[in-house]
Amino acid sequence: MKSLDAALVIKLALQIKQWGQELGFQQVGITDTDLSEAEAHLQNWLGKDFHGEMDYMQRQGEKRSRPALLLPGTTRIISVRMDYLPEPAAASNDALANPSAAYISRYALGRDYHKLMRNRLQKLADKIQAEVGDFGYRAFVDSAPVLEKALAENAGLGWIGKHSNLINRKAGSWFFLGEIFTDLDLPVDTATSNHCGSCSACLAICPTQAIVAPYQVDARRCVSYLTIELHGSIPDALRPLIGNRIYGCDDCQIVCPWNRYARLTGEKDFNPRHRLDSQQLLEVFSWDETAFLTKTEGSAIRRIGHQRWLRNIAVALGNAPYSARIVEALTAKLSHSSDLVKEHIQWALVQQLARSCCM
Repeated sequence: MKSLDAALVIKLALQIKQWGQELGFQQVGITDTDLSEAEAHLQNWLGKDFHGEMDYMQRQGEKRSRPALLLPGTTRIISVRMDYLPEPAAASNDALANPSAAYISRYALGRDYHKLMRNRLQKLADKIQAEVGDFGYRAFVDSAPVLEKALAENAGLGWIGKHSNLINRKAGSWFFLGEIFTDLDLPVDTATSNHCGSCSACLAICPTQAIVAPYQVDARRCVSYLTIELHGSIPDALRPLIGNRIYGCDDCQIVCPWNRYARLTGEKDFNPRHRLDSQQLLEVFSWDETAFLTKTEGSAIRRIGHQRWLRNIAVALGNAPYSARIVEALTAKLSHSSDLVKEHIQWALVQQLARSCCM
């Protein structure tokens, strides 16, 4: 631990929060490393196999819930949030209600947030270093085993809601999180109390009923897991429930009453690129791998690759109302697709042709 004069650390904590806001973070909080309650919750969640194929949730053992094991010497965590909402909720609802539209989780419409936030966190660390000299630190943005929501909750940035996302009373939940682990002996902030009350809107709206109980999400049923994390086949029983969501899902956030306080992002990099907020299913299904890589350059979407992209869209096309154009597009791609994509195209064709018989 790097010790500083008591008056200096109080001043430094205030400066860190001011610098953070100047760098584009909407809020900065500070907490210690005690995650014992979150660790128990994590172990219970893993014990129920709710993590599915996300083996990385287990691989690092206690490093995830014990920051000093991840970065020796860590005594404090500076937690930050950055708003990313690119459009009003009504626009997202309109896209979800249009079965021919390709719905992409709103966090992924713009440039990938990881690099942007890491750069800002580094600038914040540089400012701290210029003030106090060399100190131990490391910045994280989804780049290591970190319980970022639990840390943010302890740092006073919000509370973890029944859908497992962090909610801020004045800003909703449409924001990214990042951290600086440090050995500076900074004063800590007070955790925020929970304000979900008796509301169960997120449980009711979840299209696959993945929120199996308040504060308990079975990732194996979650649309975000199915369309992003899952590498193989999407279970047959869950395919019709995915609707037109081809990358992630925002339903639980859209319905959350606290998001009436959410503000549109001021970061230009988070604004939609390549019309990803208004693309049609048939259009994105027509992208070959080159087009996919070009139109998702700098985007978080790239991580799933072209094959899972086509897999997801095939399911969404299968869920759409019958269309001869859809059947034609599915059939045309069938012969030169991978086994993974082919399986989902065949399923989609069965759904489409079944609807044609009922017309």
